[in-house]
Amino acid sequence: MKQESKAGWCLGPKVYAAVPDGDWGWVVAVAFFFVEAFTYGIIKSFGVFLQDLMSDFGETNNRVAWIVSICVFVMTFTAPLSSVMSNRFGFRPVVMLGGLLISVGTIATGFAQSVNQMYITTGIVSGLGYCLTFLPTVTILSQYFSARRTLVIAVASTGESISIFAFAPALTALKQLIGWRMCLMVVGVLQASIIICGALLRPIIIIKSTEEEEERGAKTSPEKQPDGTYTLENEHASLTSSDSGVQSLSASRADLAGEGNVPERKAVMSQEEAPPTSAPQLRGSTPASGRPKLLDFSVLRDAGFICYALFGLFATLGFFAPQLYVIELSVSRGVPRDRAAYMLSAMAVAEILGRLSIGCVMNRRPVRKIYILLTCVVLLCLVLVLFTAVHGFWGLSVCCVLYGFLLGTVCSTHIPMLAEDDVVGIQRMPSAVGVYVFIHSFAGLGGPPLGGFLVDKTHNYGSAFYSCAVGMSLGALFLGLVRPAKNWRSCARRGRRKEEAEAAEEAAALQDEEETPVDFLEADVAKETNREGLQPEGDM
Repeated sequence: MKQESKAGWCLGPKVYAAVPDGDWGWVVAVAFFFVEAFTYGIIKSFGVFLQDLMSDFGETNNRVAWIVSICVFVMTFTAPLSSVMSNRFGFRPVVMLGGLLISVGTIATGFAQSVNQMYITTGIVSGLGYCLTFLPTVTILSQYFSARRTLVIAVASTGESISIFAFAPALTALKQLIGWRMCLMVVGVLQASIIICGALLRPIIIIKSTEEEEERGAKTSPEKQPDGTYTLENEHASLTSSDSGVQSLSASRADLAGEGNVPERKAVMSQEEAPPTSAPQLRGSTPASGRPKLLDFSVLRDAGFICYALFGLFATLGFFAPQLYVIELSVSRGVPRDRAAYMLSAMAVAEILGRLSIGCVMNRRPVRKIYILLTCVVLLCLVLVLFTAVHGFWGLSVCCVLYGFLLGTVCSTHIPMLAEDDVVGIQRMPSAVGVYVFIHSFAGLGGPPLGGFLVDKTHNYGSAFYSCAVGMSLGALFLGLVRPAKNWRSCARRGRRKEEAEAAEEAAALQDEEETPVDFLEADVAKETNREGLQPEGDM
């Protein structure tokens, strides 16, 4: 059951009693589709301008590749900033600001007079905008869905692939008509639509209904309730039970203390009269302010998350370089340039199928999603190596189709996988995603330039694919260690808790043996006194 906000139908937050798995979430999914199309789709289509920039500015592959590299680095390095701003100001204003930066940066790139200026316009300005749009959108979309989260995100993320399929030949034809500068300006105007997408990201609020809480409380026995809640209820009962004629333990001790110990009695009475709200806050409860942490680095203490972050670090080497160099690789192996542009289109169509397929597979239950992701990463390594061995249009087309399909499975799942309990879980995802993307930002900075450096040294575009294959292989290794690291941490935590419980039981048993209850001691003293006082009367 949903509840409409008083702030209005269009601008106010959406209030639900449970995760809706739909409703306004479908609007957010459409917005995410267009955000993907005008962020990652444009970045991966930038290869169509590679030859124009090299010829107009007289630059090498390595220098031009730094444009995309700096953009990807800024987009991922500033991910913690995106998390902080989203937690502080909300998702909607952050995405709208990011859309503005993207549009301004891309339009300014059309006026650039050198590659160094493009490092600033596309690399820094647009890169920061990409960061402020993508991460908040995918995070709020994950909050609108639960059971169908993987499938919905996979379908919505096809905007990236569809845009590559459409933009690669379209931008190639458009730049031949109006030039690459005007072509970039047109792209910048289209990217301004991200501002509208950001305006559609209405916040979601989950409020448990009273009926559900009562039903849950009726079905749950006190022994199964959390320790913190059960302890708080007992403390409240002991503080207020004296009104019903049943004295609490503290009241009994105050009476036994007598009238002579006034300070102690006043202290006990002041403690009894304190309101229940003054009780110390329980661990895990929400602070009084109710505000979440702006940025939480506690996930870095999780060994499973560290392995997963290293997977993202090395796998990023294979995410952007192939799209940047596949056209030039095809031309160097005898494919006409006009037909080589269709390599990106074939890759994009296959990526759509990969995203849809992995969404359907991972939506099936039960399934260990992280193992499916590991299988796709291993196969992706083999395809990257295959690129270096084939020649001709059809051989390269098959490689592009295989690479696109597997890339779609990996790209659409590696960030939403953070919401799974195998990694960090949905509760810590808003902060963990910023840290995760920040860690693999350095691979995004070094991936394309490393490929360009190898191409300039070997004069073979296939060498760029070798670096991608090596990075993806290392990523597969660390991805395979996520579950063992998680299980090791869980076993260590259970063992530590068991030891603490045993130590607490031994301490409690020892205390029971050493201490004698005060009430019984006073009662025994009183009996002895009465007995001594009555004995002389009996003799008389």
